[in-house]
Amino acid sequence: MKEAKSVKLNSQQHQQHENGHFSPFKFAKLLDPEASWDKDQLGDVLHWIRQVVALFFGLLWGAIPVVGGIWIFIFLAISTGIIYGYYAMILKIDEEEFGGHAALLQEGLFASMTLFLLAWILVYSLAHF
Repeated sequence: MKEAKSVKLNSQQHQQHENGHFSPFKFAKLLDPEASWDKDQLGDVLHWIRQVVALFFGLLWGAIPVVGGIWIFIFLAISTGIIYGYYAMILKIDEEEFGGHAALLQEGLFASMTLFLLAWILVYSLAHF
């Protein structure tokens, strides 16, 4: 009985994949330079990498207590460097297929800047006042 349910579930999942209702995402694809990317998938991945970087540095710099506007520019440089290194050196994609460097480097930038500032200010204020 369990085998019949398993076979039925697998066939339904396979059918959904073929119909295009959802596409499976494997984490191994994140580091595979041979993987094929569409513009939306790559944009989502770059966006979420940038959000993780923003949260990490916002929490870190709020806890250290770092102050001053120069740290915003340092965050922007680090974040942009990580994104560029990821798509140019790890994925080795042709950036022209995805709208050029500007489009890829801009993906998730403003949302990550907001998250970075929110985390930095919140942690700094709660921990040091």
